[in-house]
Amino acid sequence: MALWKDQYGREQNTPEPAPEKAVAPVAAVDTRAPAPAAARPAAAGEAKESVLAAGLTIEGKIEGTGNVRVAGNFKGDVHVQGNLTIEQGAKITGSVRANTVVVGGELEGNIDAATRVELLQTGVLNGDLKAGSLTVAAGSRMRGRAEFGWEDKGGK
Repeated sequence: MALWKDQYGREQNTPEPAPEKAVAPVAAVDTRAPAPAAARPAAAGEAKESVLAAGLTIEGKIEGTGNVRVAGNFKGDVHVQGNLTIEQGAKITGSVRANTVVVGGELEGNIDAATRVELLQTGVLNGDLKAGSLTVAAGSRMRGRAEFGWEDKGGK
């Protein structure tokens, strides 16, 4: 018993609108589902990045997993399982431990146990450095002791 025909010529009756309403929320859920799924591969392939914006000054301690980008001022220790980027014009006062440390601003403290450290042209490091590899750009400045290229097996 058809009450009307839809735009495709199919007959419609009263029992069918109820399943369409049940399907509509599922379709809405399906359209939202790809967004988190798309974010998951990025999170699995790359760690999430936290940003300390320019113009901010924060004092404390940063610990955890993920990448950190500092464009403002931070006073305290930074120990992350990820990468640390200090932007040009930024300053960190404290010790740093991260997989990769890129210094484009100023770091007043020690870098310990990094796999790779990059001192960019605008970078200033005032402290000791211990890393697997070190890349120094012309124009960067460093005051301290540098130890790089050594395996961690067998001590200092």
